[in-house]
Amino acid sequence: QVQLVESGGGLVQPGGSLRLSCAASGSIFSSDTMGWYRQAPGHQRELVARISNESRTLYATSVKGRFTITRDNAKNTVYLQMNSLKPEDTAVYYCRSDRGSLYYTHPDGTWGQGTQVTVSS
Repeated sequence: QVQLVESGGGLVQPGGSLRLSCAASGSIFSSDTMGWYRQAPGHQRELVARISNESRTLYATSVKGRFTITRDNAKNTVYLQMNSLKPEDTAVYYCRSDRGSLYYTHPDGTWGQGTQVTVSS
């Protein structure tokens, strides 16, 4: 069973940047597809970005060109670099690990506890 711990959230002004990290332990991280998802108050959890074990990537339309997902298998860590942040990016961001493909989120995955990102002046 993999365990995931997110960090790097916080308060940032519109147009600013943040980098989220997700440290994984307890399983074969390098084989998993990793993803970042977010949930704003009153909204369903939604996909932000996914990265395959071969580092192919998928982004939600709303973040394409602003966010970048990467992974470091040697450190068992996945990152989300967020630039040009907007107030509508405000949400709790969750890391996920599963054995699905880039375009298929396997239901038997693991979630982290989430980290709050607030974009406000």
